[in-house]
Formats: sequence, C-alpha cells, structure tokens
Amino acid sequence: MNQSGKNQYMADTIRLTLDEVFGLSVRVLREHGMSMAHAQAVARVITAGERDECYSHGIYRLLITTHTLRSSGISRDALPVIRDRTPAVVGVDAQFAYSPLSFEMGSKVLIEKARKTGIAAMVINNCYHFSALWPEIEVLTASGLAAIAMNPSHAGVAPAGGTQAVLGTNPIAFGWPRPGKDPYVFDFATSAVARGEIELHSRAGRSIPHGWGIDARGQPTNHADAVLNGGAMLAFGGHKGSALSTMIELLAGPLIGDLTSLDSLKYDDGRGASPCHGEIIIAMDPLILGQGHYAEDDARAERLFDEFLGQGARLPSQRRYAARKRSLSDGVQVSRTLHEEIMGMLSGSEIETQVP
Repeated sequence: MNQSGKNQYMADTIRLTLDEVFGLSVRVLREHGMSMAHAQAVARVITAGERDECYSHGIYRLLITTHTLRSSGISRDALPVIRDRTPAVVGVDAQFAYSPLSFEMGSKVLIEKARKTGIAAMVINNCYHFSALWPEIEVLTASGLAAIAMNPSHAGVAPAGGTQAVLGTNPIAFGWPRPGKDPYVFDFATSAVARGEIELHSRAGRSIPHGWGIDARGQPTNHADAVLNGGAMLAFGGHKGSALSTMIELLAGPLIGDLTSLDSLKYDDGRGASPCHGEIIIAMDPLILGQGHYAEDDARAERLFDEFLGQGARLPSQRRYAARKRSLSDGVQVSRTLHEEIMGMLSGSEIETQVP
C-alpha cells in the first residue's frame, strides 16, 4: 500500500483498545436484551476475532447477532443444562440460546473427562451457533489437549457437481498443544470461503474471486450479491471439500440428534437469523493416548513443524498470532462506517459491561 492509500485507510478507520471492543459488544448485546452471562461470553468471542484480525468474526458479528435477537425465537437468557451422559461424554443443552456460554460451562467438564479417559466428547444441542471455532479449540490446547470441533450451519453451499444449496459452510477446527509455544490450530469453513467474507465484499461493493460461488442459474459469478441472493457458495477443493462437508453434516447433525444445514435453514423460515443446530467437540489427552513417552512424542511433532518452517512454509494461525501480538500492544483498527452503524444501535443510556 502506498502512502496515499495508507492515509486513506487510516482516515476510514478508528482505533479501539480490546477492552473497548469488549465493552461495546457487551453494551450492544445487553441493550438488545441478552443476559449478562450470555453477553460476556459472546463478547469474548467477538473480541478474539477482532484481536486476531479475523474481521468477519469480529464486531461485524454484532449486526448478525442483533438481527437474530430481534427476529428469531432465540433465548436471551436461558442457562445451559449440562448432563453427564457417560464417563467420556458430556451433553449440553443450550436451550436455544447462543453457544459460547454452553461451551464455556461444558468445556470444564470435557477437560476433566478427557484427562480421565484419554478421549472425550462434548455434544452441544439446541444452540444458535456463533462465529469461529478456534477460540474454543485454544481453550482445550491450553489444557494440554488435542481437539477437533465441527458444526453445520444454514444450507448455502452446493455439493460438487450440483447447482443448489444443500450443505452449510460447515467449519472444522483442529488444535495441537505445543508447550511453551502457540498451539498448532487450523479452523476453516469447508466452503471456499466463510460466508461472512462474501457478506463483507457485498457491503463494500467489491467483486469476489471466481470459485467462491454460483448464481441462481448455477453459473460461476464474481458478484457477491448473486451468491447471497438465490445463488450458492461452493465447497473448497471440489468433490473432496464436498465430501468433508457432508461428513460434518452427519457427525454434527444426525449423530448427535440435531439438525442438518437443510433442517436449520427450514427452521429459520426466511428470518435470516443465525443458524440453529448442534456442535460436537472431541478432546484427546496425549498423556493417556500415547505410550508414556510424551517428551519424545512432543519432540517428534516439533520436528514435523520445523520441517514446514525450515522451507519457508507457514503454519496455520501464524498470521493470527502475529495480529494478536499487535492488537494486544496497539489496539485494533475498526472501519469507521461499521463503528458508526454499531453505535447507532445504542440508545445512549449506560449499560453495565463488567470488563473481565
């Protein structure tokens, strides 16, 4: 970016501290009727997204969240119900509220179970999914566990060779603990790109790359609105991404007694709210699953990562971790237009936020 472009960018943004991002998020959510416990849990995820420069998962999500609170049957205050199903399975009924609080409460039980059994699963049912999976994965890697998480969404992705939306964006995330280092974490939608990225392109009036989606006639398009309005997104990697997405539909849908992306879209009934479905998280303890030589196993994993880095390859999440370091030091740059739109949601009255 040249100096002129940089100056224009700076003029179009404002700087916020992470505490300000959190406080603004809680204030907006509280003003739209969300309980303090839920508002703080959701705001922590929003702040993490903004901190790591994952803008489609940052304060932009407040627009989607408040629309969902206004237009759907989502609960604003239901407390998750935790059920100890087996020594290796914990179930959490979100009671049709957003999922972050369910994860925060249930993950404590999941970690205990994984440390006792070696591998354990948490099933979250009846939740409105919220944003990225990597903040959840990092909770588990911080406890020394490897982990996988996945969930369906609204049907918006055409299967390989098809022309109509059947699958969701269906994210999957994986994390590997690295003592003393940032964990190895990937989190990606099985669509070519997260839906939020296409929405941001639409808001900015920018074209999208070919390969992201098709229009209502099933033809490739670089118009974001054509994908969002009657068209469909595409899976990454053709038939491979389509198959992986189908696996996620089955494991995080029928397997756990919850909705597929087609079911979620039908349940939404045109309201345009956040997807309502389930989520499955699997945690694994290397200390139990290994053969008792953790130091050697850890060194073996590190040699694998060193081979990547030694030839100039980037590990997943390295960009996020670099952004995190900047944000913790300098705060974040937020679109002035988006900030004004969010501030317009507030009445001006003081709402308790309680920055943790």
